Amino acid sequence: MDDYRLLIGGELVPGDMTMDVVNPATEEVLAVCPRGSEAQLDAAVAAAKAAFPAWSRRSMQERRDLLLKLADAIEAKTDAFARLLTQEQGKPLSESTAEIAYTAAFMRYLASLELEGRLIEDNDTRRVEMRRKPLGVVGAIIPWNFPVLIVAFKMPMALLAGNTIVIKPAPTTPLTTLRLGELCAEIFPAGVINIVADQNDLGGKLTTHPDIAKISFTGSTETGKKVMASAASSIKRITLELGGNDAAIVLPDADPKTVAPGIFGAAMMNAGQVCLAVKRVYAHSSIYEDLCAELAKLADAAIVDDGLAQGAQIGPLQNKMQYEKVKGFLDDARASGNIIAGGEAVDRPGYFIRPTIVRDVTDGTRIVDEEQFGPVLPVIRYDDAEEALERANASPWGLGGSVWGKDRDTAYDIATRMDSGTVWINKHLDFGPNIPFGGAKQSGIGVEFAEEGLHEFTQVQIINEAR
Repeated sequence: MDDYRLLIGGELVPGDMTMDVVNPATEEVLAVCPRGSEAQLDAAVAAAKAAFPAWSRRSMQERRDLLLKLADAIEAKTDAFARLLTQEQGKPLSESTAEIAYTAAFMRYLASLELEGRLIEDNDTRRVEMRRKPLGVVGAIIPWNFPVLIVAFKMPMALLAGNTIVIKPAPTTPLTTLRLGELCAEIFPAGVINIVADQNDLGGKLTTHPDIAKISFTGSTETGKKVMASAASSIKRITLELGGNDAAIVLPDADPKTVAPGIFGAAMMNAGQVCLAVKRVYAHSSIYEDLCAELAKLADAAIVDDGLAQGAQIGPLQNKMQYEKVKGFLDDARASGNIIAGGEAVDRPGYFIRPTIVRDVTDGTRIVDEEQFGPVLPVIRYDDAEEALERANASPWGLGGSVWGKDRDTAYDIATRMDSGTVWINKHLDFGPNIPFGGAKQSGIGVEFAEEGLHEFTQVQIINEAR
């Protein structure tokens, strides 16, 4: 299991150092992983810079064909990737298998996009054309909640546009990304894709490196602020997909039995470790009791176990730091409201916490105001929909949100006034590579997916010719 390598300049190389990767379901060392040094990061950036001229001159179709070849190679190894992903990340094997399938699907769709210029003006005096050119070397920083899929959010568009890339996986989930690097080494020219794992000590060097033209970062808002400040040193282009505290507003005409499974599933996927997960529920007083009861019933019935175990629905938190953080939220929930399901860590090895429903809680408490990023869901009572909307919008975050109710016009009206980059009606967590994705307020800058996301990896150039 310990034959992992960094990918630098087309070569699979050992790290100058090593680090242990822990299985969050057992707290035992899963593998010894190569850890890159500053010198190795410099070498990776230099390799990407050297590969850029030839790669950017290739036709889009040539670049597209290699991305499609990589998607096929990933799909062919779905079982191996999924099992390793569960072991290092913790999510149930069914979710890991879905993540690998979505990775291939995202890669295929994003590789199909076109970068087309636009003729702005053409008359007797001038011809004005807009072109889109690649930026150069892209630095991609990947989080630990979806360590394979989020690579596919960034790499295909960066490469399709003609850029080269240096990928830095999260230190607690580097293994599947390094396995992905083995496939890349077989398919792509040397230096086009580079992967360097670290112990959270190379991010600053990557974001300030003078030869990096753009940073694409997914992670917490606090780290995103540091990335933004670092990138300012050379006015790097940035795309930041940051934290969220997604609110679900449940209207009085909603049927609690109908909406509870959708809300619960969107809150507890990947043990709640999803940036776009439902993080707080505003429920009208007329249905509050019934909705709380339905959510508690689902939480009590959920099977919490090692992600490799048959029937597991919710795995462990991914790492000890997040586990301790979520336990702190449980303490706040006990003090601020009433826990009606879950509320405790599971007495076994691993970072397991039962899915938890908290009622009789309100804004102004940690469990409501902050992003818990774990399987803990507060349910807040409201009497007027305008009041619920105002409270939902009071958050500094604005990644996603949802409105649940039978009257489509009312739900749509509220949805249009939510301060979120994505708002769903009678569902949550429905997204795809053809749908632009970006956050409002402190949930990020820029857009991922679709043509809008592809444009983020380009520089607009205007050719203005006299006639």
